[in-house]
Amino acid sequence: MIVGTCTIYLSIPSALSLKDKRRVVKSAIARVRNRFNVSIAEVADNDHWQSATIGVACVANRRERVHTVLASVVDYVERTRLDAHLVDYEIEIL
Repeated sequence: MIVGTCTIYLSIPSALSLKDKRRVVKSAIARVRNRFNVSIAEVADNDHWQSATIGVACVANRRERVHTVLASVVDYVERTRLDAHLVDYEIEIL
């Protein structure tokens, strides 16, 4: 069993309140979860209006598959979330 984690750092410049931020983050999390069947949650920066840190986890039987899925998640977030900018990301395979 191979476990991979990905930490995605987002900037949300259009958020003027925590409510605005939550709308963007919840939408992104729901779309990724439905499309890729991964575990995903906001893991840090909970009280910052214009930034979010999202954690993603994937389990598979091959290292290449885990990396492919996590890289696809990062690409999907970067391409589809026009209201959030991808600042950085880290992929770790355990």
